[in-house]
Amino acid sequence: MSKDRLISSTIMITLTIFAVIYEWVFLLTLLALIIGGLYEFFYLIKKKGIPIYSYTGIFIGGLIPLSIYFRFAPTKGWELLFIVLLLLMIFFMQFMREDNKDAIIGISTTLFGVLYVSWFFSFLIKIRFLLPGMDGVKLLGFILLVTKCGDIGALLIGSKFGKHPLLPRVSPNKTIEGSIGSFTFSALAAVLGHNLIPAELHFSIQRIALMGIFFGGLGQIGDMSESLIKRDCQVKDSGKMLPALGGVLDAIDSLLFSAPAFYFYMNSAI
Repeated sequence: MSKDRLISSTIMITLTIFAVIYEWVFLLTLLALIIGGLYEFFYLIKKKGIPIYSYTGIFIGGLIPLSIYFRFAPTKGWELLFIVLLLLMIFFMQFMREDNKDAIIGISTTLFGVLYVSWFFSFLIKIRFLLPGMDGVKLLGFILLVTKCGDIGALLIGSKFGKHPLLPRVSPNKTIEGSIGSFTFSALAAVLGHNLIPAELHFSIQRIALMGIFFGGLGQIGDMSESLIKRDCQVKDSGKMLPALGGVLDAIDSLLFSAPAFYFYMNSAI
């Protein structure tokens, strides 16, 4: 590991620990990652020449986590209110444009970016407050531990033993060996972190290990999905905001699918 990568990784791990423990650090960090991730996503799309509404998307994307955190819930299904608001704003802005070429693509891509980055990542807030007190914090720590350990396992095992490409058309550097390493590290992380699951749920170690495999697998799908977007935009990294680690999207991609799924799973189990 290079010196820059080691420094960046250390900073990110330290910040993550503080964010899990301290509520205000958590909110500010998550908001910064969402805004940074949206900026990178819209920048990639702009390189393809698609007429998107990036600043409007970033504005609405920033409101979604804030509304979830401050429990802004005027009606059932209130989260989609911001998606409807975004859609209306984009249509009005499109009316003002002289050129309607690729209007549907631009509108759809802007909506997708907000859903993909902001809404999905905001499920970490829902997880943190799913249970009162430290139990919610522990659940947040569990899904972060399982997902990010899967990332580490894929990197370590893939770089050392990887020989067989996994999906070369999507990501030529990812290997079957790395995928197996990711599953293994996620399962081990889940077992080692079993105390983060509330004892009153009476989850067996076998069930927790399977949870690690399942949610770690979703993390891999999230990683591959972002690789697909980058490959379509013909870039290696989503950005350069994190020295030696790539962009914000590169850092959060594995959580974009695992976090929502974990929330719904635990919500049904409680």
